[in-house]
Amino acid sequence: MRFTSQEEYGLRCVLQMAKRDGEGPMKIADLAELESLTPAYVAKLMRVLRKGGIVVSVRGQSGGYRLARPPALMSVADVLMVLDHRLYEPAYCQEYTGISPSCVHMSDCSIRALWRRLEASLWHVLDKATLADLVGRERETIVQLGAPLHAARVS
Repeated sequence: MRFTSQEEYGLRCVLQMAKRDGEGPMKIADLAELESLTPAYVAKLMRVLRKGGIVVSVRGQSGGYRLARPPALMSVADVLMVLDHRLYEPAYCQEYTGISPSCVHMSDCSIRALWRRLEASLWHVLDKATLADLVGRERETIVQLGAPLHAARVS
């Protein structure tokens, strides 16, 4: 499973705003410094997030960006949907066709069923996790989400 840089950094910027919820809008320069990004890239992320209803812009000298809803009412899924995350996309099958023009398993693919199930499970978890759940330190978040301390591989 991979997330794009837009999804990773977009979520990080949103979490910076969640950590400071109620303290007023955050400036692009401040977000850029906190996340070690260029101001131009943060501005691009803010445009995407604003169009998607995740953040609102505040005009004026003390303006910037703030969350459109309280962190407890915004899920990680809400943010990633705006940033265009897709674990599985049907067009993906066309990328791995071997030497044929289309995949030989298009009509009956057990792997595709697995990817769809995995995607549904992932979205279920992301929809339950709010920004408020993620504003603490890593160990606190692990406890909050009921996640294992270390990823375990079942053999």
